[in-house]
Amino acid sequence: MKITISESIQHACPDLKLAVISCEVRNPETSNELWDEMEAEVERIASTYSLEEINKRPEIGATRKAYKTLGKDPNRYRPSAEALCRRIVRGIPIYKVSTLVDIINVVSIRSGFSIGGFDIDKIQGDIELGVGTDQDMFEAIGRGILNVEGLPLYRDAAGGIGTPTSDHERTKISEETTKLQMIINGYSGKKGLEEAVNHAHDLLLRYADLGEFDVSWIG
Repeated sequence: MKITISESIQHACPDLKLAVISCEVRNPETSNELWDEMEAEVERIASTYSLEEINKRPEIGATRKAYKTLGKDPNRYRPSAEALCRRIVRGIPIYKVSTLVDIINVVSIRSGFSIGGFDIDKIQGDIELGVGTDQDMFEAIGRGILNVEGLPLYRDAAGGIGTPTSDHERTKISEETTKLQMIINGYSGKKGLEEAVNHAHDLLLRYADLGEFDVSWIG
């Protein structure tokens, strides 16, 4: 599978770097040990940031800047990492979903990067990161139709699969997922991406029966 960045995104987001993880996994129910790691991260964020400071994290701020450059209001369509951290600071619980989803959320909360998580077996053909249009119909996970016009949008041969705000129902992770693709979106550049990849690798190894593991760098 090939992943490319369109000229429109390259022009609007010249600092963008992607870390793409492809791996073999299992997706059991979230263990108590993994959830302990989530709760530790929740406590760290809650004790470190005020609500007004969340969007000042460099990784989140850079993603918001990309939205503004592309014509999208980041206060209305928040990047997922920002939404998770705001939820924590406001005292709203983070819910267990599954091992793979919760691992992605832990890595995202710690790093500030918005991360796409896809079932590789559900992706059709190659992927390109472009800009959403009013012709893109996008069913976001758990939130219905999302207006992706002006959002950075990953598309495969069948249409959109993910944005930094939400992924698509069609390619979402499920209990049956055995091949995972994580795309870590570094709109602030490569700084911190390697640490996020290493964190993801460690969690997948300990909690998701990690098999084959491959990382590619794009941008």
